[in-house]
Formats: sequence, structure tokens, C-alpha cells
Amino acid sequence: MAKITSYRDLEVWKEAMTLVEHIYRLTTQLAESERYGLRSQMQRAAVSVPANIAEGFGRSVRVEYARYIAIARGSLMELKTYLALTVRLGMIERESMLPIWEIAVRLGKRLTALRKSLTKPQAPVPRPHP
Repeated sequence: MAKITSYRDLEVWKEAMTLVEHIYRLTTQLAESERYGLRSQMQRAAVSVPANIAEGFGRSVRVEYARYIAIARGSLMELKTYLALTVRLGMIERESMLPIWEIAVRLGKRLTALRKSLTKPQAPVPRPHP
């Protein structure tokens, strides 16, 4: 396992960036009238995921890092809601959205696991006996 020295080394961040790319491509299928509506909302929610992962990584306290991971997960849930809505409204075909949905589901599981690992109590550092 490679040493993690930057948020860019995190697989969860890389996957979130891939999701952003997919969302930007998908939202080009939306009508021009949605430029400031769902298209913008979907793009902002998608970008928020890797941005919060990166910001959290930059925090010096694990609790703060975990909070930013929770925010990233919230943005992901928001994005999934927009994806479902675009299908329900007939703006995007379900089949073209499914691969993105699968990435989002996998990413959600990874964010949950990362947050749990950050909030797990740390083992005390062994101290030498006097």
C-alpha cells in the first residue's frame, strides 16, 4: 500500500473526481433551459464531493476531517437525488444514468467507511513503564 501524502493519493478522492467528470458529460444532455437549474445544481453537488474530501484531508484534527467526509457524503446524496429526479422527469434516460449511479453508490460506501475509520477510537500510545 502506497503512503498517502496528499488528498490526491486517496482512492476515494480519485473516484469522486471521476464522478464529477461523468456528471459534467451527463448534464450536457439536459436542455439549455436547465443551465441554471438542475444542470448547475448537479454540477455543484458533484464538485462538492471531492472538494470536501480534499478540505477535510487538510484539517489537522481527525474529528474535523470526519465532518468534511460527512459533508461530502451529504453532497453525494444530494447528487443522487438530482439524478433520480432527471430520470423521473424524463430529462435523462435511465440507462445512461445507471453507470454513474453505480459509481455514486460505490463512492458512498467508501465515504462511509472512511468516516467510520476516522471516528474509531484510537488505541493509546504505549508508554514505557518507569
